[in-house]
Amino acid sequence: MDELRLAGAKAAEIMADHLAGVADRPVWRPVPGDELAWLTGQDLPEEGRPLDALLEDAREHVLPYPMGNGHPRFFGWVNSPPNPAGVVVEPLAAAFNPSCAGGDHAGPHLERAVVRWLAELVGFPHPPGGGLLTSGASMATVICLATARQRAALADGWDAREEGLSGRPAMVMYVTEEGHSCLHKAAQLLGLGARNVRTVPVDAAYRMDVAALRAMVAEDLAAGLRPFCVAGSAGTVNSGAVDPLDEIADVAAEHGLWFHVDGAYGALGILADGAAPHYAGLERADSLALDPHKWLGVPVGCGCALLRDPSAARAAFSLVPSYLVDENAGDLGWFAEYGPEQTRPFRALKTWATMSYLGRSGITRLVNHTTWLARRLAELVEEAGDFELLAPVTTSITAFRHTPGSGDLDALNRALPVAVQRRGNAFITGTRLSGRDALRACFLHPDTTEQDLVVLLDEIRLAAKRL
Repeated sequence: MDELRLAGAKAAEIMADHLAGVADRPVWRPVPGDELAWLTGQDLPEEGRPLDALLEDAREHVLPYPMGNGHPRFFGWVNSPPNPAGVVVEPLAAAFNPSCAGGDHAGPHLERAVVRWLAELVGFPHPPGGGLLTSGASMATVICLATARQRAALADGWDAREEGLSGRPAMVMYVTEEGHSCLHKAAQLLGLGARNVRTVPVDAAYRMDVAALRAMVAEDLAAGLRPFCVAGSAGTVNSGAVDPLDEIADVAAEHGLWFHVDGAYGALGILADGAAPHYAGLERADSLALDPHKWLGVPVGCGCALLRDPSAARAAFSLVPSYLVDENAGDLGWFAEYGPEQTRPFRALKTWATMSYLGRSGITRLVNHTTWLARRLAELVEEAGDFELLAPVTTSITAFRHTPGSGDLDALNRALPVAVQRRGNAFITGTRLSGRDALRACFLHPDTTEQDLVVLLDEIRLAAKRL
């Protein structure tokens, strides 16, 4: 235990030094060849090594080469900095090391609370048992779509779990052009088939075209297919667009479709001042996926699946072997009955700590600050003569591109993200919108300032000149 106490104190010191110095270091830098060789080419030691030596190796060879998302000028993808409360309790969860499949211990009970907190924050109806924490939104999406598939099958008089999909009418799902890839992956994993995922066009603001959705559903019904689910987005990763959820819910209700909302990144945007009207209809969803490890800054990985009807998920997943029968589980049963994981890590502790540390007011301030940064960058882009705004700002993502003059603007904007990243002063990623190469900046860091936005635009200009 003495070795553990000394090593624990040293680990805390290394952790604190690392986090305190993030803003003074490059946002990102490539791993040099000798360090890459060390990271990838090690042999498993024959004899065990002391904890102190392992910590020194981590300090020397691992911590100097971060992804970059802890830095205030990291604007790439949707990866947040770690909240300090989540960081500090991670070792406690590891020391506890429970399986949160179920049972009468702290882990499952705390999970019930944080899932309820998440549902309350975004205004999603949450009956007891109507949600669980997952590894991320990808797994949450699998859970929600598997639940939708089983509900549709049972409504048609058969059991997808028991009989499989062979010989049944094709089950069709509807996703917008801007829908996240995890929706497509989940459909493929569940045996629905990529060709049975319909891509619904979007409008000029990159929101689902509901008239097109309605026409596609009618066409598939006429063809003898089985529409069963429509997935709307509460904050897309390309532009932050929020689909017209209320109108989509109307179509779902008319045709008996499961209405799923992908709010992995953007659902918490509902807390921003004046944002609630954009999210009207979210409360009508049958399921909602969201990621505490995105906007909230809970250390990766922690997602959440929320379900209006818990029994539907249980019908899709519950399988209790005799050695796991728990007579004291009550009506809700175990978390393992609501998804594919049996052994489940203690995700609730870091989520509880992060949300408690911020409080509702702190979460709201974070959302307001980051959405303001996105709007302010949009203003700077529109004020400049060498940038173009490509989409309205709804959440904390700004989609734009650099337009310095003549030449191949698509090629330039396609090359710019890597060029900016390698300079080390800011980190931005690229995408495509309406067939055009674009830049996108996502804001999640509580310490990002307006001056950081100015630095970003200057870095893009400097990188473009060198290209």
